[in-house]
Amino acid sequence: MPLGVEELLLAAVHVQALLLERGWRFCFIGGVAIQRWGNPRFTTDIHLTLLTGFGAEESFVDPLLRQLQPRRPDAREFALRHRVLLARTAEGIDVDVALGALPFEERTIARATPWEIRGGVRLTTCSAEDLLTHKVFAGRSVDWGDAEQILVRQHGKLNLAQVLAELGPLLELKGQPEAMARLDELIAQVSRRSTA
Repeated sequence: MPLGVEELLLAAVHVQALLLERGWRFCFIGGVAIQRWGNPRFTTDIHLTLLTGFGAEESFVDPLLRQLQPRRPDAREFALRHRVLLARTAEGIDVDVALGALPFEERTIARATPWEIRGGVRLTTCSAEDLLTHKVFAGRSVDWGDAEQILVRQHGKLNLAQVLAELGPLLELKGQPEAMARLDELIAQVSRRSTA
């Protein structure tokens, strides 16, 4: 693993323990999941989706802020307004907790599975398909790079029909349906390279 990734994963284990203690439903996305499904690379923060639903977000945010350090003075208000808690572990690792409530987020958590990182220590990450969906939806250049690596590493194993079905409505909601054509081209490129 790249230098620093092991420390990040151990911090994720500690965050996961806080969530499991309360019986909350969640999964890791972003850099932690990339270590499992894409090209393992250095990453400096932890991203996860925590299923809160609508209306009871305080009952999740407040306990988390007693265990994690806020990254901004108005972290609580920011989380309730923007649906993401920006926090930090005691070790200084940034944690972004998305407050999940959408059907896609609920399905992502339902499809999540444990990933053994070493000797019986496991982290619950989203599926490769849901990670690909998240990456294309986010749409930054680093996300497209990650999307390509997921397609390469998981070639022939992905349920691409699921990815396309989930992405369509999300991209329409975001007003960027053209990203679907870019994904189609990327899938075709990876497929051509793998059969060359």
